Amino acid sequence: MVEPVPTERGWLTRILAAKREQIAGLRRDTLPEPPPLRPLGLRRRAGEPLRLIAEIKLRSPSAGPLSIELGVAERARRYERAGASMISVLTDSEFFDGRFEHLSEARQATGLPILCKDFVLDEVQLDFARAWGADSVLLIVRCLEPKRVTPLVRAARALGLEPFVEVVTPAEAELALDAGALLIGVNARDLDTLEVDTERTRHVLESLPAQTVAVHLSGLRTAEDVAGVAATRVDAALVGEALMRLADPSPLLERMAAAAGSSR
Repeated sequence: MVEPVPTERGWLTRILAAKREQIAGLRRDTLPEPPPLRPLGLRRRAGEPLRLIAEIKLRSPSAGPLSIELGVAERARRYERAGASMISVLTDSEFFDGRFEHLSEARQATGLPILCKDFVLDEVQLDFARAWGADSVLLIVRCLEPKRVTPLVRAARALGLEPFVEVVTPAEAELALDAGALLIGVNARDLDTLEVDTERTRHVLESLPAQTVAVHLSGLRTAEDVAGVAATRVDAALVGEALMRLADPSPLLERMAAAAGSSR
């Protein structure tokens, strides 16, 4: 297995280089018949709780190996019972120990919509996400040439996948909006430096138009963190490593789900 990438500028470049090599191999694989799509249901109306997206990832470049005491299916079931509205599944193999098949495992174990979280550079990855059971797919603006954002947004929608466009800066958010993104996640962690900046995240989230489903990404570890996000205009929040460090994520996620009911 690949050792954790040092938390310094340049780790993302290594991941993208490996991803480009993997894409050629994907074109030779035979895909299963895609299942029916599930509605995302992430938009939060007045008086409703913050939607929580619980993540399944077995490893991360910054944290190294995470908990594998629960299999993908059982962890997905516990996420659903504890109050998650969506499940995010890391499918990158080299740096996150993920597989596209994990999408299917999570989907078969729950009734929740599934987000395929990967470093998408090519349309063939969208085909794999759809075939293995994703309802939405992550597109990271930082990983793409600006001219590729709009084509990938359109290609995802053509397959029935709602593009979940991740941004970090105001300029990236503007690019996502120009591409027609309706579901935008703002990452509190800069993908080049891995530093977390909650003030920048708050500013970018508040700048998104009302018709956009706004999602807070990264940096949430406690129920109090979730309550702080729930008190804003944000529709949903993704929780990853805080849950994946635990052999049983249910108690923490239940506390977070209770905090997600905080009024705006």
